[in-house]
This record gives sequence, C-alpha cells and structure tokens, in this order.
Amino acid sequence: MLRYLGIDYGHRRIGLAVGEAATKIVSPSKSVRASGDLQRDAEAVLQAAQAYHVDAFVIGLPLNMDGTEGEQARLSRRFAEVLGPRVGRPVHLFDERLSSFAADERLNRRDLTRKKRRARRDALAAQCMLEAFLAAQTDR
Repeated sequence: MLRYLGIDYGHRRIGLAVGEAATKIVSPSKSVRASGDLQRDAEAVLQAAQAYHVDAFVIGLPLNMDGTEGEQARLSRRFAEVLGPRVGRPVHLFDERLSSFAADERLNRRDLTRKKRRARRDALAAQCMLEAFLAAQTDR
C-alpha cells in the first residue's frame, strides 16, 4: 500500500499531511517552521517524514488561476529539486490552486481561535492538496 506525504511549502510554515493510495484516506499531520533555507527545510521535512514511512512525496505547486507559475510556485519547484535527490523516492508536484481556500473553508466551520486556525491551516492545506492528488490518480 503506497503511503504519501503531502507538502504545502510556504515562506513561514510547511504543512504536512499523510495519505494512503489504496484507501484515499488523508490526515493532516503537522506544520514545521520554514527557515527560508531550502536545504534546512528539506531536512526538517525528512525528519518529520521518517515517522510515517512514506513511499513518495507530493509537493503542492501553487499555480496562478490562469495556470502560470508565480514566485511561490517557483519556490515550491526549487524545493522539490532539493528534496528529490535526498529522499531516493518519487517526488511529485501537483497543482494546489485553492487548497488554502479549501482549508480555510474547513477551519471556518470549526469553533477555533484565530491562532489555532492559523496553526492548523498549512497541514489542512496539505491534506486538501493530497486528497486531490490521490483522487486524480484514481481518474487516470
């Protein structure tokens, strides 16, 4: 059974979620603080990933609504280029347009303080993106 780590790479935080291909069940894991250094951020993700025994990584690619790549998408792509050689497992990039919006929608339905919503947002965005990735794999 393939297990994936979904990664929502941001300037401040890196959201993580874990999902299994067979069941399509995805759970938000946690967020780790982004350092701004791609090598250090890759190491932080690898340390977190060890606990989950993942087979592949899926990094969200935040494309603009017109499908072009902005600065954040280029940063996510560079992060994938740094992470890939270090993990020795497949690293996929997947369009994550609106995953943060979907995460906000889920969080707004809960009775949480702004601080708690902010703390959970990135892991939930990773969850939304990984759910979409796994659904797209089924459609193939």
